[in-house]
Amino acid sequence: MGDEQEIMCKLENILEIRNKTIQMQKIKSRLKIEFEALESEEKHLKEYKQEMDLLLQEKMAHVEELRLIHADINVMESTIKQSENDLNKLLETTRRLHDEYKPLKEHVDALRMTLGLHRLPNLNEEEEKLSLDYFEKQKAEWQKEPHEPAIPESLAAAAAAAQQLQVSRKQDARQTATFRQQPPPMKACLSCHQQIHRNAPICPLCKAKSRSRNPKKPKRKPDE
Repeated sequence: MGDEQEIMCKLENILEIRNKTIQMQKIKSRLKIEFEALESEEKHLKEYKQEMDLLLQEKMAHVEELRLIHADINVMESTIKQSENDLNKLLETTRRLHDEYKPLKEHVDALRMTLGLHRLPNLNEEEEKLSLDYFEKQKAEWQKEPHEPAIPESLAAAAAAAQQLQVSRKQDARQTATFRQQPPPMKACLSCHQQIHRNAPICPLCKAKSRSRNPKKPKRKPDE
């Protein structure tokens, strides 16, 4: 009787071991699948972060380029203002010379008439550009302000970012960053044919992995 009970106890243990082993195998298979998914997602996350870094670099390149454009605009505005001041000085000199010329000509014409000679032609009769009205008209053209087109919100935000970038550079002279002034190199995605960054590991539009058209050949291992 004792032997039968011991046998039954062993059979129950064997059955439990079998069931638990099957359960362990299922968990092990699921664990393997989840671990592979974890590795794959970790790889994708790394690629996404690389793509984000490239996009940020491209953004900062455009921001720096826009900052340089605004700096050029400021220089040009100063140059235009200086040129306008010079033109106003020249206009005043021209007006003064006209004022000196007019009574002198009237006096000469009066003397010529006493001798029976014709009067001399006026300046505007000799050449239109010597007329004072011509210079006044030109002054009105010079003082016209150039029409500045409206800046889209995206460019306005980029301009603000550029100004903030310039302020932060002045506050921290130790921070150095080199930005490209020309657009980054691009390539066409082999799946959707959209232009993406040349070093992008995946296409941000169709999420397809980017492959080089001229992949590097693997190096041959030296014979052992």
